[in-house]
Amino acid sequence: MKRRAKISRTTAETDITISLCLDGSGKCSLQTPVAFLNHMLELTARHGLFDLQLTATGDTAIDLHHTVEDIGICLGQAIGTALGSKEQITRFGEATVPMDEALARVVIDLSGRPLLVFASPPLRGKTGGFDLDLAEEFFQALVNHAHLTLHIDVFRGRNAHHILEAVFKAFGRALDRATRIDTRSPGIPSTKGTL
Repeated sequence: MKRRAKISRTTAETDITISLCLDGSGKCSLQTPVAFLNHMLELTARHGLFDLQLTATGDTAIDLHHTVEDIGICLGQAIGTALGSKEQITRFGEATVPMDEALARVVIDLSGRPLLVFASPPLRGKTGGFDLDLAEEFFQALVNHAHLTLHIDVFRGRNAHHILEAVFKAFGRALDRATRIDTRSPGIPSTKGTL
């Protein structure tokens, strides 16, 4: 049985629908007004082997903040819903990924405790119209709604596009590892009996 979720969220600022299959093959269909985030999420799905469908509209005439943050909220909710009871998941996942001169590591604990540590050189300015500081806002929203602990460490990098590409690829790979089923596990991977 494949672990899936479909989330819809409509506010006065955005309208988002997302479908996620954790046990996919990296298929991706994205229709949002945020081209750079589309590119990053495509990388995440491909490297995490998730199937992801996303449509979003938002008040982008103001700026991209609401749309990016709300996509993070919806993706976080979809991850949490698709995980279900979390029985037999690996729980922890780590990946270190280079992108040319950039090197990033992402470590995930599907702990039920939302926490983001985003250790990166300052990401200021824009790439492709995307405010670079929105990447951290995206991950904060995702963490809060997926209820996971996420450490992002950027070891080096000069080009912001390369840095974020390494981060999103590493995130996909780490999430894939954390969500994998371990048939040796007797149930919830916690001595507490719950996550």
